Amino acid sequence: MLWGSFMDAEQLFRNHELAFRTQYGELKERVRAESQLLPGTPGSLALRTGTGFPYWYRVYYPVPNRQAEELVGREDAADALQAMRDRIEFSAWVSRQVASLRKLGFQVADKAVARVLVELHNRGAFTAGLVLVGTLGYMAWLNELGAIAISARTQDFDLARRQRLKLAAPLPFLNTLKSTGLPFVAVPGFPSRAPSTSVKLPGVQGLRIDMLAPGETLGTAIPVPEMDWAAQAIPYYDYLLENPEPAAMLAGGHCIPVLLPQAARLVWHKLYASANRSGSPEKAEKDRRQALVLAAVLMETDAPALEEAFKSAPTAMTEHVKPLYRVLMPRVVRYPELKELLTACLAT
Repeated sequence: MLWGSFMDAEQLFRNHELAFRTQYGELKERVRAESQLLPGTPGSLALRTGTGFPYWYRVYYPVPNRQAEELVGREDAADALQAMRDRIEFSAWVSRQVASLRKLGFQVADKAVARVLVELHNRGAFTAGLVLVGTLGYMAWLNELGAIAISARTQDFDLARRQRLKLAAPLPFLNTLKSTGLPFVAVPGFPSRAPSTSVKLPGVQGLRIDMLAPGETLGTAIPVPEMDWAAQAIPYYDYLLENPEPAAMLAGGHCIPVLLPQAARLVWHKLYASANRSGSPEKAEKDRRQALVLAAVLMETDAPALEEAFKSAPTAMTEHVKPLYRVLMPRVVRYPELKELLTACLAT
C-alpha cells in the first residue's frame, strides 16, 4: 500500500478523552436513577395567591417561546415544595452537563426531539420496549462508545418496536405527541386509505417521526394496537431489534434513558439499507458512513460483537451487503483490522 493512499484515506472517528467519557457516564447513571424527568426548561418556583389561597407553581417553558405552570401544592406543603426544588436543581445540573458535553463534541439533538423523548420516557414507552433507531440511534451510540464523528443533522426521527409493547395501559401515539405542546399532525398514508405511520410538525423543516416495525414488504402498514397507530414494515428489523440495549440520548438540555439496537447489528443493517435505497444516493451514503464509523469504533471496543452479529444475520440480508465489499475497502485503509473483518465476512 502506498503511504500517500494511507494519508489520503478518511479518518472515521476520534476517541473522547477518558475524563469526558466519565463525565457522560456519571450523567447517564444519575438520570437513570430518576423515574420521571421534568419536561422543558428546569423552571423556577412561584407563589400564586390569585384564588385567595396561596399555591406554589413551577413556571417553565415546555417548548420554546411557550410558558406553562405546573401546580406543586399549597403554601404549607413543605414536602412537595422541597421535592420540586430538588427536581428543579437536578434538572438544571443536567442541563449544564449536557451543554458542557455538547462543547466537547458529544452528539446532542435539538429541543423538539428532547420534548418528545422526555414525554415517551415519562410514559414508560422505552421501558415497555420502544427502540430509538435511525440517525438518532447512531448519534446515541457515538456517545455511548466515546467516539467523536461527523453526524449529519436530520429532521427525521425513527422509533421502532419488535413486538407488542409491554405497556401498563394503552399509549395513543398521536395524542401522546400532541401532549408535548408541539403541533404534530398525522402524515396521510399512501395510498390515502392506508393508515398513517408518521407524524410531522408544520413547515418544510418540521420534525418528522416515523414508527417502524419488522415486515417482509418495505413500507407495508403494520398495526400497532397498543399505541392506536401503525408502523412501516422494514425487512430484517426483527434481526436489528433483537435484545436492544439500555442507553441514553442527549437532546436539548436533557439526558433521556432510551433503548437502542445493538451497535453491531446496526452496522450490518445500515449496510443492508444502503444497498437497497433506490433513488436516494445521499441517504445510501449516509447509511454507509454511519455503518463504517460504528464498525471502526467497535473494532477497538468489542470486535467479536461485529463478527457474531454478521453470523446471526439472515443470509438473505447479508447477500445484499456482500456486493458493497469493493466500495467499502478504500474507505477503511486506516483501519486494517476492520478491513480484515470485512474481507472475511463479505469477500466469500
